[in-house]
Amino acid sequence: MAIYELDPVDAIAVAAVGEPGQRKFFLLATGSGRTLTLGCEKAQIQALILRLHQMLEAQQIETPEAAPPSAAATQAPGEPEWQIGEMGLGYHEARRMFVLVASEGAAGEQAEAASDDAPSVRFWLSHDQVLAFSKQAESVISAGRPLCPRCGLPIDPSGHPCPVMNGARPVF
Repeated sequence: MAIYELDPVDAIAVAAVGEPGQRKFFLLATGSGRTLTLGCEKAQIQALILRLHQMLEAQQIETPEAAPPSAAATQAPGEPEWQIGEMGLGYHEARRMFVLVASEGAAGEQAEAASDDAPSVRFWLSHDQVLAFSKQAESVISAGRPLCPRCGLPIDPSGHPCPVMNGARPVF
């Protein structure tokens, strides 16, 4: 298995391309003389943001209102090197750094055989980088379709059959 290290990360960000509801998401990072573009799912980024907030709280790291902007936020994503299948997050006490591990996903029958050969990358992030990444990723995620205040599901421009309203709401 190929394991890449971006130790430390110079910049890390999330990018989205396409119209809300049809967007493709990317994780962009630079460090150790390398630039990576990895494909990912919106749900993976949402789960990562949630876990980052939990870990920041567990480490008792203050989260200022205005985090420094991420340098990678202005990059346009290129063709992804691979699609992220799994992500893990840890904290290295001695180095006082977060480590994000992303591994390639495999589909179908080849998934089990390919999992041993799937590339992985470790992103080493400082506290400030985690704060900036979290804020930047939240802004990208929230730029999509608005959420229904009743059920929390995305509202399509063509309408929204809200399960809370049993799909029977008046059209104005």
